[in-house]
Amino acid sequence: MSSVTEFLRGVDLVPEVVAAIDRLGMPADGYDPWGFSVEESKSVYSLAYPIYRYFRPVIEGIKKIPAGRVLIVANHSGQLPFDGVVLALATLLRANPPRLLRPMVERWVPTLPVINVLFSRAGVVLGDPINCRNLLEADQPILVFPEGAKGLGKTWWRRYQLEEFGRGFMRLALQTGAPIVPVAVVGAEEALTSIHNARTLAKLLRVPYVPIPPLLPLLGPLAFLPRPVRFYLQFGEPMYFSGPFDDEDATIDAKVAQVTAKIEALIAIGRERRKSVFG
Repeated sequence: MSSVTEFLRGVDLVPEVVAAIDRLGMPADGYDPWGFSVEESKSVYSLAYPIYRYFRPVIEGIKKIPAGRVLIVANHSGQLPFDGVVLALATLLRANPPRLLRPMVERWVPTLPVINVLFSRAGVVLGDPINCRNLLEADQPILVFPEGAKGLGKTWWRRYQLEEFGRGFMRLALQTGAPIVPVAVVGAEEALTSIHNARTLAKLLRVPYVPIPPLLPLLGPLAFLPRPVRFYLQFGEPMYFSGPFDDEDATIDAKVAQVTAKIEALIAIGRERRKSVFG
């Protein structure tokens, strides 16, 4: 961990990132209970900034994010979490005032050496209901991908087809009174495509999936490089839900279906508005 800290101290900081994080007005010293560090997050987000620039996101409706606690709920795709990186930097750099998202990740992510430290320093949190509830009650914005790894690792044949959403985010919204802002990410599906999930290899590596790009083995490792596509981020109007958080599954599912339908509609808008995959 100390070696990661030393590495972060040597990162060239991006002035735009530093200015946005300073505007958050958060205490600059030490770490919060989840490992987030204001100063070290400047280095991590500076490292991620070229990814944000690479995908040149077109951002619509970011002003719809309300102040205070909020659940940002988005579709998930692209084999690697480029969509999460772009969303996090978009809300940091383009929201006014800046918002620092706290992305929720699955339990296998914190087992990744080095990555686990970098993620925690940037505000990423294990997707545990208690973590999420505590952050929402502290009026922090949470980023949730209800499709989970199934969405991220989907093959080309299922592009822009949403996997079934979990119920956890809706129960948390009801429990904390947090609005849900639906978001569609268009472009990640084409950034890094997969035509097959090598399940046997994934099981050996203890990861949810291992993507096989269409140009493997022809291009070798270059087949895993993301294409320079343009991302389109469509933020929808906040959605407010009421009722017991521990209601029956069928009742929660009906509420989740409303969010799913809204994201599907936003995906359709984003795909219609883009002139080309690279435009």
